[in-house]
Amino acid sequence: MADQEELRVSDRMGKMSRMLALVHLLADAVEGLTLDEMAAALGVNRRTAERMRDVIAANFDLEERTDDRHKRFRIAGALRRAYTRPSATEVAALQAEVEARTAEQASRATLLASLLQKVKGALDDREKRRIEPDLDALVRLQRTRIVAGPLAPANPEALAQVQQAILTAQCLEFDYRADGASEPAWRRIVVYGLIHGPVTYVVGKLPAHDRPPVPFRLDRMTNVRAGEAVGCPPDDWDLDAWQQQSFGIWREADHDIVLRVAPASAAQARAWRFHPAQVIEADGDAFIVRFRAGGLREIAEHLFTWGGDVTIEAPEALRDVMRERLAAAAAALRPILSDEAPTSDYPDRSASSPDSLTPHIAREGHRSLS
Repeated sequence: MADQEELRVSDRMGKMSRMLALVHLLADAVEGLTLDEMAAALGVNRRTAERMRDVIAANFDLEERTDDRHKRFRIAGALRRAYTRPSATEVAALQAEVEARTAEQASRATLLASLLQKVKGALDDREKRRIEPDLDALVRLQRTRIVAGPLAPANPEALAQVQQAILTAQCLEFDYRADGASEPAWRRIVVYGLIHGPVTYVVGKLPAHDRPPVPFRLDRMTNVRAGEAVGCPPDDWDLDAWQQQSFGIWREADHDIVLRVAPASAAQARAWRFHPAQVIEADGDAFIVRFRAGGLREIAEHLFTWGGDVTIEAPEALRDVMRERLAAAAAALRPILSDEAPTSDYPDRSASSPDSLTPHIAREGHRSLS
């Protein structure tokens, strides 16, 4: 049995070696090869050479021409091009992303559009003709869904300055108009990251303070420039870990969140990501979702989308925020709104002093997500 298995392996290796040899022969042959020449070079019969040619044609750009009543075949271009040439599905996916980000007026829409043009421009005429029918069909019937959200157009030049500061390890300087502020204030930060989305955020830390990094909305920045001061995050900085501290963009003390999913929504919720670091525990037909994060208001507002099938087990602070949001939702249904706004222990949203930087950013985060 072992000898038979070795023979089968040896046979497969021999077939693969012949196939690779034919690939290189077709790539190196300037005039191309006929089927008889392929068979002679590999020591196989014509029918085998024909099958091998069909396999290669399905994976490479095999060019066919007739010379003195004989068909000759060759692989056009360099071999590596077969592995780097984009397919119609890849180009269509990129184009759908470009169109969605352009509709959102996203800060990186210009960069993605430029990439798309470069990808298309790198295709030669033969490659364009090859993918054009499939590309047209996919582009016509493929879209990236654009959800309701803020229109926060940011200047592409501002994004370029942020990226320049990252590349050169320089501090970023800009004028920033915080939520509720009548005039912008000058800021200098060490750039700790860029977070793209419907609203683009620059994560930064004030170099002269011990405050943790906070997000700044790129669309609220003006006169953005890479400064002369040197500044870069420490080597152990983890942007992903920083993001996981919050459910959305709000920066506040994190909490141990415990949610119970009713059996009616268990199947749907099991395929749902509440948080990147979530832990799921079975509890009969229901199950429990646990994770640690801040952003209680964002969590509460997300739970509205579950129609009561996801309930709050802990913490009590999240229950309080949910009561506040329910009161606000009920007020929206009254014919005449009361002058008395619902109150809670949630962080003050009216802070506007320079010493209240984090509440400013938090308010902007809520507005971008609600």
